[in-house]
Amino acid sequence: MKPFRTEQQNLHSRGLDAKSTIGILRLMNREDARVAIAVRRQLPKIARAVDAIVKSIRAGGRLVYVGAGTSGRIAALDAAECAPTFGTPPRTVQAIIAGGARAQRHAIEGAEDSAGKGARDLAAAGISSRDIVVGISASGATPYVLGAIRVAKRRGVVTVGVTSNPRSPLARRATIAITPDTGPEAIAGSTRLKAGTAQKMVLNLLSTTSMVRLGRIYGNWMIYVALRNHKLRRRGERILEEAAGVRSSAARHALRQSGHNLPVALIMLMAGVEKRDAARYLAKSGGNVPQALKKANSRRPNTRRSGK
Repeated sequence: MKPFRTEQQNLHSRGLDAKSTIGILRLMNREDARVAIAVRRQLPKIARAVDAIVKSIRAGGRLVYVGAGTSGRIAALDAAECAPTFGTPPRTVQAIIAGGARAQRHAIEGAEDSAGKGARDLAAAGISSRDIVVGISASGATPYVLGAIRVAKRRGVVTVGVTSNPRSPLARRATIAITPDTGPEAIAGSTRLKAGTAQKMVLNLLSTTSMVRLGRIYGNWMIYVALRNHKLRRRGERILEEAAGVRSSAARHALRQSGHNLPVALIMLMAGVEKRDAARYLAKSGGNVPQALKKANSRRPNTRRSGK
């Protein structure tokens, strides 16, 4: 059988071991430049996936990544960063990796070979039709991921496949196939390189754009960033200063009044309401900050009309 594109030898990197340090770097950098172009060609499919993710989360569902090896570790990273960046509950974005938590730090290569284990792990997560499952596999033929996708489809779940092989089983079986064709790697078969970079870019786009659409960003500010250390608390103050157009003293005061709840503090400052009302508007909007602000401002008295 002809190997998948990601497993083929890259003609541009022949004799890689004989090149100088700068020669190796230049070659790899040229190869990396192809990744963004490959991902750009997939933007319409990525948009379809984002719309499906937003619909799922609004309905109380989860975004569940499934991967093995490098793909699983990239998925685990993206999932882990959503809660502190976007203020989502940890259950909202999850990653299931072949081999479990230990595989995030250590290579457990045989774990990816069992389609049955992938199916069982996904079933154990209590997957339902409200969720959306994203399978990640450079080759698109990882049994663990294919097993999970099979179970997801049986349960009526929308599935997304992220693979660098457009003609792979994963691309054929997923509801939405995102297939950045990054071609052969500089080191044959080492898909932690271009294919892995493409996966990171795609997952960044999926999660970040979904959170923007869900109102977890205000303007281009991380309005839900967790204020858990000095650096992040200072970042929160700067966000309030810039977004609300207030001085640092007013930003600090609003943060204290809100219990260091950044979205609530923003609504307090921009709509001129108390903490309780700001929190109520935020809750009624499902945590969507732009919508909460719109509702809060629509309830403000029109001072011109009242003649005050």
